[in-house]
Amino acid sequence: MNGRSVGLHRFVLDTNIVIAIRNRDRSITKRITPEMELYLPSIVLGELFLGAHRSDHAHQNLVEVKSLTQIYPVLPCNAGTAEAYGRVCAHLLDKGRPIPENDIWIAALAHQRGLTLITRDTHFQHIDFLSLLVW
Repeated sequence: MNGRSVGLHRFVLDTNIVIAIRNRDRSITKRITPEMELYLPSIVLGELFLGAHRSDHAHQNLVEVKSLTQIYPVLPCNAGTAEAYGRVCAHLLDKGRPIPENDIWIAALAHQRGLTLITRDTHFQHIDFLSLLVW
């Protein structure tokens, strides 16, 4: 993951995109191509585990969430992510455009790794330096 893959485009998936993929939402799945290298932020994984634990079918959903780690490489947070978080959060506060805390961390991880974030949330557009696809 240190070098860029030739001919591939690298993306971070937001929680709502992962859910849409799991639900076989054609408006999302038809946009994913074999050339796309997709990553799962550890923050998104945490949000999915939360949803699974709180669902009516917790055991089945926990198994499904765990299986995602076999499909998508998980990107952990580190000191570089924390530094990127500070930059993203300061930028949003300076603009007077706060967004949910977990989304700041997701944006920070995408920015830190130089990846494009795929989401359905338009509030990420307030982060001027973030590479973004809103589907």
